[in-house]
Amino acid sequence: MRHATDPDHVVAVTTIVSRERTLRAAAPLGAIWGLGHTLTILLVGGAIVLFGIVVPPRVGLTMEFSVALMLMLLGGLSLARIVRQTRAHDAAAPDSGHERAHAVLFGLDRRLGRFGAYRFVRPLVVGVVHGMAGSAAVALLVVGTIHDPGWALVYLVVFGAGTVAGMLLITTALAIPFAYMARRFERLHRGLGLAAGVSSLAFGALLAYEIGFVQGLFTGNPQWVPG
Repeated sequence: MRHATDPDHVVAVTTIVSRERTLRAAAPLGAIWGLGHTLTILLVGGAIVLFGIVVPPRVGLTMEFSVALMLMLLGGLSLARIVRQTRAHDAAAPDSGHERAHAVLFGLDRRLGRFGAYRFVRPLVVGVVHGMAGSAAVALLVVGTIHDPGWALVYLVVFGAGTVAGMLLITTALAIPFAYMARRFERLHRGLGLAAGVSSLAFGALLAYEIGFVQGLFTGNPQWVPG
C-alpha cells in the first residue's frame, strides 16, 4: 500500500482522475490501475524469481524511462482537453502554434474516446507500464529474502493485492475534490485539471532527464539501481 503512494503513481492517477466528474466514475480507475500494475509484477517479477533472469542496467532504465514518457503523454492529453474546453467558452480566442499542438492531442484523445472501453483501458495500460518499471525491484527484494519460489510468488500476489487496495483508497480521496468542483465550480474544476496536467508533464520531463542523463540511459555508462 505504501508503494501505491510513490510520486509517479500519484501524479499519473491524479491526471487520469481529473477528467472524471463523479466519484462513482473516478474511484474504480485506481483499482484498474492496480490490476494492470499487478499483472506486470506477476509476469515480469515471476519470471525473474522462477528463472533467475538478470535485468541489464540499460533495460531496467528503459523500463523506467517508459514511465516518464507515459506521464508526459498523460499530461499533454489532459492539457489539450482543458485548452479545448476553455476555447469552447471563448470562441474569439486567437489560434496559435500551441493551440494547434493541443488540437492534435485533443483529436487523438477524442478518437480513442469513441471506444467505450477507453476510459478503463487507459488506467490499465498506465498500471502495466508502472509495473514494468517496478517489477525488477520487487522481484530482487523477494529473491533476497525468500528463497522458496512458491512463497516468493505468494509474496508478489500479496504485494499486488496491497497495491490495488492502496490505489483504490488514494484514487477515491483524489476524486472527491474533482467531483465536488465539477458539480459546483466549473472554472475551478478546469483549474484543478490544468494543475494535474502541468504536474504530470513537468514530473515526466524531470524523470526523463534524471533517467536519460543523470543515470546514464543515453550515455555510455548506465547506472541503474532498482528501487
